[in-house]
Amino acid sequence: MPDYKEMYLRLFWASEQAMNLLMAAQRECEEFYINAPEPKLTLVKPENAGSMKEGE
Repeated sequence: MPDYKEMYLRLFWASEQAMNLLMAAQRECEEFYINAPEPKLTLVKPENAGSMKEGE
């Protein structure tokens, strides 16, 4: 007869390891995001901005 308690414990342990792995990866990615430098934004004026009339 199969040992259901042993099977349950193995499955529970494996799912706990998987969750810990996913949480660690999430924390690592959050740290990458937090520590990333701010992007340099540059405003560019459209070439035809002066020739357009209001409402066009």
